[in-house]
Amino acid sequence: MIDSERPSYDELEARFGPPLGVEEARARWGTLISAARSGTTTLITRERWEWAALVPMSAVPGMLSGLPVLSLSTARAKLGDIVRQAAQPYDEGPLLLTRHRTPVAALVAARRLLDRPAPQRRPPLEELLTEGRTITLARGPQDDIAAIARDRDGTVMAAGSGGDIAEALRSLRDQRD
Repeated sequence: MIDSERPSYDELEARFGPPLGVEEARARWGTLISAARSGTTTLITRERWEWAALVPMSAVPGMLSGLPVLSLSTARAKLGDIVRQAAQPYDEGPLLLTRHRTPVAALVAARRLLDRPAPQRRPPLEELLTEGRTITLARGPQDDIAAIARDRDGTVMAAGSGGDIAEALRSLRDQRD
């Protein structure tokens, strides 16, 4: 059954900030894609009732093969149309946005984010290195890199891991909550 009732997006606005209109998102497209690659979700709306979310690839669950893809330049030009398509109540799949055929972000229906738990707070690296705190990097048993931020007393403040040092540092998540 198709659910045609508009969900309340107040929770999403509280988590991700107010949505950008299609024209504003198009004008800031390069910055929004860079932000998505760094883990930021941006809400985009068309005509105030059609909502989509530009999400990082880490937010796309499951297998990527078989999902529809669109180049970043084409997506920018057709942004209004793809926001409308993503917002349709019967279209549940993400649209992968690619640069040189490599997925870098995805556009999903904003309502899909309503069921997800709020992401853990990601403290800035500068905050983690204040007042005698340290960040330790170590290679894990499966050749990944672990990053652990500790305070002066050795208490873990944040932890993360990734395939390289930059990814491990970007993935640091607050452990104090």
